[in-house]
This record gives sequence, C-alpha cells and structure tokens, in this order.
Amino acid sequence: MQQPLWGIDLGGTKIEGVILPTLQNPEPIVRTRVHTEAHKGYDHIISQIKKLVDEMKSVSGLQPAAIGFGTPGVLDPILQTMKNCNSTALNGQPLKKDLENALGIPVELANDANCFALAETHWGIVKQQFPDARLVFGIIMGSGVGGGIVIDGKIWNGKHGIAGEWGHIFLDASGGSCYCGKSGCVETILSGPSLQRYYKQTSGNELTLREIVHTALTSNDAAARMTIDRMHLFFGKAVSIITNLLDPDVIVVGGGVGNIDSIYTKGTQSLAHYIFNNRLDVPVVKPILGDSAGVFGAAALVVSPVG
Repeated sequence: MQQPLWGIDLGGTKIEGVILPTLQNPEPIVRTRVHTEAHKGYDHIISQIKKLVDEMKSVSGLQPAAIGFGTPGVLDPILQTMKNCNSTALNGQPLKKDLENALGIPVELANDANCFALAETHWGIVKQQFPDARLVFGIIMGSGVGGGIVIDGKIWNGKHGIAGEWGHIFLDASGGSCYCGKSGCVETILSGPSLQRYYKQTSGNELTLREIVHTALTSNDAAARMTIDRMHLFFGKAVSIITNLLDPDVIVVGGGVGNIDSIYTKGTQSLAHYIFNNRLDVPVVKPILGDSAGVFGAAALVVSPVG
C-alpha cells in the first residue's frame, strides 16, 4: 500500500503544507498553512515548519515517512547549505540537515521552479495533454525568472544544483545590471518588473504589467506596444537557447508574465525563428494547477527524488 505524500512549500510570507493520498490521486487529505515570519530569523522558520507538520499530523491522524520541501532557493549539492534564496535568512544554512533533525524523518528539497515543473508533469497540463513526454522544461516568469527540468518524472538538479536556471543566462546588454552581479541576464529583460521598467524608461509613465498589456491592445500607446513586442522578441531568443540545448518535449510557462496570451502566439513565432530547426514542434503551454503547483510538486518529491 502506498504511503500518503507529504509536501511543504516554504515561501517568504507563508508556509503551506499538503497531504496527498498517492501519486495517482492528488485530492488533498489535508491542506493548511502558517505564516513564515521570516523576519524573526532562521531558527524561527524551522519552528514554524515544525508547528505546521504537527498540525498536519493532528488533523490527519497520519505520520509522515518523509516530507518534500519546495524552497525559495537551492541546496548546494556539495556544501549542503542553501544558496540563491530570496528569503535571505536561509542562505548559507544547512536546511536539509536541520529539518531532518527537527522533524526526525528524511526530507527532500527542491526549488520552487522545479516543484512547479514536477507538479505540472505529474498532475497538470503535461499529464493531461502530453502523457508520453519524457523531458519537460518548466518556466517561471514573474517577479524573477527561473526554470526547472524534469526528466522521466524526476527533477534534474545538476552538479551545482542550478540546472534550469535560464533566468541568469546572458541575453542582451540592454537589460542592464542584474542582482546576481552580472549584466543583461534573461531576468533583466523578461521579468515583470523589468518589463515595467522598460515601459517607464520609454514612455516616462509608470504602469503595472497588466495595464501595459491592456494599453498595448486597446490604445495607440507606442511605448506599450514596443514593450510587448520586445517581450515577444526576447522570449523567442531566450527560449531558443533552452530548446537548442535540451530539445524538451513540452515547455510549460508559469508566473505572471506567462499569463500574457500573446506569449503563446507571437512569442512562439519568435521562438520558431530563432531555434536551430526549420520548424517549431515543441508545444509551449500554460499550466493548469495555479497556486497548487508549488506544494503539490513538493509532495511529489517524496516519490520523485531530485536527480
């Protein structure tokens, strides 16, 4: 008999937990959350996670054999400490070791983009429409840009734990400086804040991304149209690097920027132009799990450990 799958999505403001019956049945037995309260420091985050797990045990009457964690950064495979976390209290900390000590069970860790890709593979759009897909690339384009690689139902993490981090590939110098210390990264051009910044630089006005898209569709605002056309152009250029390198069976685009419908028409036309092939066959699709993807993907780590 299969054990229920326990997953926890560790976010900057909330920590969400779920218990799923099996990999074949994603109807939650329990789904609950607590506040992260990250400002109180690393040890407090660990205590909040333990509080959540104890609550999940009490509500379900179950005991976990292991728990998967989606994290806002990655566990360095060599040093076994966290890095690249926007929840900075986690950086440099042996999170896996400390969670196993606090909870008394094994844990699996993967970053949020990997969990997104894993969830959409096992339960989302890939499962529904492309069940024979072997290599899935999951894109996150929101406040930042990230990605995850799933091969045969398992995350591919890489030697440095950074596999899929296409947001920090050099794309174009016009993007300017990136927080990572480099310049012209994909994230400096295709993230939501970067698109908004380009519009402001071009027009002198400040709009949200949603407003820019609406304006480009409904008015003669040349700056809005330039912003969206530039997004299409660079989406194709950036994703062509991934396509040429990995040649995935499916590309799933999540995050706020991924909600822009023209990504899947004009953006993919740009991709078709830039890939090293005479046509574009790989489907570029929207996810269907919404805000469930992170925590569901974490739960899937229990049976699909990081490769």
